[in-house]
This record gives sequence, structure tokens and C-alpha cells, in this order.
Amino acid sequence: MGRRVFTPRKKPRVSTENADKVFDGVRAARLGTAKNPARVRVQSPERESEVRAVFEKNGWECLVMVDSAQPEDTAELDRLLNPPRPVVADSRTGRNEACPCGSGKKYKKCCAP
Repeated sequence: MGRRVFTPRKKPRVSTENADKVFDGVRAARLGTAKNPARVRVQSPERESEVRAVFEKNGWECLVMVDSAQPEDTAELDRLLNPPRPVVADSRTGRNEACPCGSGKKYKKCCAP
């Protein structure tokens, strides 16, 4: 047999899955900081003072807009108060562990597909 020689592709592969997402090299700032303040819309000045008090108590930066014509939007405040938690996957039975059905056999010999 002859030697195999590496020949590079003439055109690089282009992923079409994330074609609209372009990384510009700048990392997004954390929500509630001076670079990325939380944006909240409320309907009254009284509600504005309540929301500002919550932000000041926690040390977060915010932009609060009062607009009685628009519905209240406090989604970013809710995200800061209740941050998302990572989902923990349930442990799966390994092939060589005892079968959970109680037969005493290994899982791979008993109930494994």
C-alpha cells in the first residue's frame, strides 16, 4: 500500500446552524452591573420608588422607566431575585450494577435493552 498524504480541504466547512450568531470577542456583562443594568418598566412613580429600593438594597444597577400606557415589565428584576438553577440529571443504572427490579442479576443481563 502507498503512503497516505494529508491534503487540506480547498474550502473550509461552514456551519449553517449558528450562522446568525457571530462572536465579536466581547463578553456580555453580568445583569445588574454598570455595564449591563437591569431595565424595568413600571406604571406609577410610587412603584418606581419600590423597585429602586429593591435594587439599592441588593446593590444592583437599574434603569427604571415610568410609562402608564405600557404594561409593567419586571422580568429582569425577577431574574435577579430568582436566578436560574442548573438542572441535575437523575443517575442512571450502569450496565454492571445490580438490576433495580430486584432479580439479583446484572442490569445488562436482565432489563437492559
